[in-house]
Amino acid sequence: MNTKNRILVIEDDIQIRKLMLTSLKANGYMVECVSNGDAGIMALTANKTDIVLLDLGLPDMDGVSLIKIVREWSQVPIIVVSARGEDQDKIAALDNGADDYLTKPFSLDELMARIRVAQRRIVNAESADESSNVFRNGNLVIDYAAGVAYLDSRELTLTPMEYKLLCLLAQNVGKVLTYTFITERIWGNAQESEVASLRVFMASLRKKIEADTAHPVYIQTHIGTGYRMLKL
Repeated sequence: MNTKNRILVIEDDIQIRKLMLTSLKANGYMVECVSNGDAGIMALTANKTDIVLLDLGLPDMDGVSLIKIVREWSQVPIIVVSARGEDQDKIAALDNGADDYLTKPFSLDELMARIRVAQRRIVNAESADESSNVFRNGNLVIDYAAGVAYLDSRELTLTPMEYKLLCLLAQNVGKVLTYTFITERIWGNAQESEVASLRVFMASLRKKIEADTAHPVYIQTHIGTGYRMLKL
């Protein structure tokens, strides 16, 4: 049970809203529910919120527009919970600042798992030691100052591109990064040729950090969308 985290549910479907409210409270969360975007923005500005569960099809504004507004002043984790299941909808939400995307209908177990991922991101951010400039995740260590990565205390031989990709994923641990997000930050644009190159470099990086590339532990693929570094 975790009463520390406060979750804001922005959902206009009353039945889904009630289901989320009941389930989240049963799992020890403090919950606030609103039915439209304007009320969601007011709640975010008025109260401390740790995680947002957001429907895209709101009656007064599109959920992606709300994400854009919130990202102008807050980095609160946003998990989209929407009936829109097309890749372009997921990519639009993630590219504009959502942290995760769950398609309706969803299982409550999966919803709770996505929330736990967001919680781990919060804990990781709060416990990060800026002075040491070192990232640790399981047996993976990145020494940003030295520009070196280690796995099981063994220095990894990475190309400059592999190291850049690894650092970008580590700096957003727990968050789904779209192909567009990654390629724009690595290459400066999101041409199809860069997406193809990204897949090649990611495959090469995985061979160096995953014991079994068929069952990755560190880097998870979201088919048609992008990649996420899992928090261990």
